[in-house]
Amino acid sequence: MLRFLKEWTLPVAIVFGSACYLLFSHLPALDAFSAGASRFFDIFFPFCVFLTLFTTFAKVDFHAMRPCRWHFWLIVAQLLIVAANVGIVLWVEDNPTQKLIWESMLTCAIGPCASAAPVVTAKLGGNVSSMTTYTLISSLLCAVTIPLVFPLLEKEADVTFISASLAILQKLCVVLLLPLLLGWFVRHRVPRVHRFIVAHPNLGFYFWGVSLAITTGITVKNISHSQASPLLLLGIALISFAICWVHFGLGRFIGGIFQERINAGQGMFQKNTAMAIWVAYMYLNPIASIGAGCYVLWQNIINSYEIWEHGRQKKQAALGR
Repeated sequence: MLRFLKEWTLPVAIVFGSACYLLFSHLPALDAFSAGASRFFDIFFPFCVFLTLFTTFAKVDFHAMRPCRWHFWLIVAQLLIVAANVGIVLWVEDNPTQKLIWESMLTCAIGPCASAAPVVTAKLGGNVSSMTTYTLISSLLCAVTIPLVFPLLEKEADVTFISASLAILQKLCVVLLLPLLLGWFVRHRVPRVHRFIVAHPNLGFYFWGVSLAITTGITVKNISHSQASPLLLLGIALISFAICWVHFGLGRFIGGIFQERINAGQGMFQKNTAMAIWVAYMYLNPIASIGAGCYVLWQNIINSYEIWEHGRQKKQAALGR
């Protein structure tokens, strides 16, 4: 049983998070407990994400953190996808349903690289230092592109470039910069804690599994409470699935050119969906946030397969010896 949980952490987290929400939402006897649990998870979730990143960043070689060529081409690819997406949204703006579907796709495309991308990259044997660098670059890009793009789409949105950029940077600094600085401090100043973290390489991954279970429960809740029609929800789910595979394939293709398939694949397709959901609520239509909620499920299903395949190849290589 323990071996199964270790090999299929992400799918188990998705199923567990979905089941927990559905259980508590459909049993009136659990209403009082679910209200208290909701307040608990509001505090526990950011703490769990913080631990996920801290235990990963504590293992980063900060001297190896520098921009690479694949970083540049991933940014170019993302900007082209965002530009094409914005053009389509403006083209169909007279059709509310189509506009919502393409805005959902935009929230998936324009978001920064997931803060947990280095965690999965480490699990796949990629370069955590290079991925951490790209995560920071992508986050800065997000703080510029979102305030530039969203006023074009929702002209009634109360957003200025400076205020939106500062709000995004504030959130990203708390999520990324604080655990990064603490990780550096522990690596160089607290060797005993650093040795413990290095001795348990999957610690950050399991913290991420707990975070994913909570995220999945929130996603199922948002979908269940949405006022959108089932057909619109299906369209949003399918378009998020499509953009997820486009990101994954394009990232792997670019990475193949520079012998960085794992890093570039993760950097391109693994998105900070929490940030995407927040900006959709703030500057677009809240229904558009469902696209990012579905995206987090698709990307972790793909990640689960990647991790399984990586483990299978390692086993075969060990047997071949």
